[in-house]
Amino acid sequence: MDTETLKSKCTHLWRESGRLWLDFRTQTSAIHVDALERKWITISLLVIGLMVTIITLDALFDGINPPSKVETIDSASLHLSEEFAEDNLGVQVDDKGKVTIRMVAGRYSFFPKHIDVPAETQLTFRWVSMDVLHGVHIPMTNMSTMIVPGYVAEVTTTIPKPGEYPMLCNEYCGLGHNHMWSNISVIAKEDWQAPAKTLVKGGKP
Repeated sequence: MDTETLKSKCTHLWRESGRLWLDFRTQTSAIHVDALERKWITISLLVIGLMVTIITLDALFDGINPPSKVETIDSASLHLSEEFAEDNLGVQVDDKGKVTIRMVAGRYSFFPKHIDVPAETQLTFRWVSMDVLHGVHIPMTNMSTMIVPGYVAEVTTTIPKPGEYPMLCNEYCGLGHNHMWSNISVIAKEDWQAPAKTLVKGGKP
């Protein structure tokens, strides 16, 4: 295709799009829109624009994006996995001092049922589900996430204030949903003692 033919086609498309836009403007201008409707349409568009702007700014400046790495796991054989085997559940500390908590959610409890963690310390929680969709929420903290069967849910947080915190399921998972909870004891950093076992056999440090 030579240059002249390409220019001719582009010019034709430009003119055609301009004509279609004028036809659209003519047809829509003939439609009567009440002043109140026009007002609410404007407000709705402004709200949508505000939400898109916030999402864009968060993505650009705060690095808030959908997760690029999604870990999968076989929910039916968690007991056979190395990382989430029963002996590896609970609080683990690696040789660099990183605190990782591995837990399993299943109707109707979190396992282990009770854990001790240090305050004012970065904590990495890793959850898996052995059966259905669960959620985890720790009141008075920013901890809240979904635990989807077949996937590993990971959240990193810090709990600044020592005390007793309930861990609740916030996704309906069956008749015993209301009784699905666990307990976290947050201990002052200087008083907390790391567990004797510090490495996960075959798992991630």
